[in-house]
Amino acid sequence: MKARVTVTLKNGVLDPQGKAIEGALSSLEFSGVNGVRQGKVFDLDIEASDKSAAENQVAQMCEKLLANTVIEDYAIEWV
Repeated sequence: MKARVTVTLKNGVLDPQGKAIEGALSSLEFSGVNGVRQGKVFDLDIEASDKSAAENQVAQMCEKLLANTVIEDYAIEWV
């Protein structure tokens, strides 16, 4: 099974990299960008006996390594 995990900063957490990207887009004369929030994506190929076991395994990966749950949210999508 293939899972895609998207990790983003929680609302209210400062995002200096997103602000830098927003500034760079403006300096490259891309107009109409009113905000940028950056994140990261992990594509995982999971070997599991069933989808429930895979979901549990990926959730544990997120909680223990892939996301800092104090400041980040994550979403799991099966692709």
